[in-house]
Amino acid sequence: MTKKILRGVQDIKTLSGRADEGSIPYKAYMKLSILEMEKFRRGKEKQSALERVQHIDQRFREIEAQRQEIVNSLGGKGITRNSLPGIDKPRTTVAPRTTTGAFKIRY
Repeated sequence: MTKKILRGVQDIKTLSGRADEGSIPYKAYMKLSILEMEKFRRGKEKQSALERVQHIDQRFREIEAQRQEIVNSLGGKGITRNSLPGIDKPRTTVAPRTTTGAFKIRY
């Protein structure tokens, strides 16, 4: 005796899950709207970053102006620029390497 397999409505095969994502209009419009929202958001981020850079540059100019005022006022009192710490001192440089080989230890 052979057994019969009982099948129901759940066993009927359909093509509903095989549709291309791009061919469904509402999904394509949804992707477009998501891309437009991201573009707008990135534009706002860029604008904010540029404004922060402008504020930093403005502060640099203010700092330099204040520094110059202080140096000029000290110069009027007879204090020279050479006696001020950290002003126009040449930066120290590292001596160039004399060897091109590996690190060697001498005992």
